[in-house]
Amino acid sequence: MRMHNPRHPGEVLRELCLAPLGLTVTAAAKALEVSRKTLSNLLDGRAGISPEMALRLSIAFDTTPESWLEQQLQHDLWRAEGLRGRLRVQRLTAA
Repeated sequence: MRMHNPRHPGEVLRELCLAPLGLTVTAAAKALEVSRKTLSNLLDGRAGISPEMALRLSIAFDTTPESWLEQQLQHDLWRAEGLRGRLRVQRLTAA
């Protein structure tokens, strides 16, 4: 069952991981070994969580990479559902 309008995982990362620890974007980026720009794009919803980033986050915050990827999948699928009415896909059936 899909969530109703799930938040971008970058918002979750900011609110549930960085803020409680008092981490700045710069400090978190350094700990994750990514650029500040890369992390900032993720936190602002301009980029998604890749499998590599999911691994980095799982190590840093003692979570699973699957949990991060699932959040990204749910967010992306919710947004894609908005295109359903504009898609001109034909239903395929066996002959």
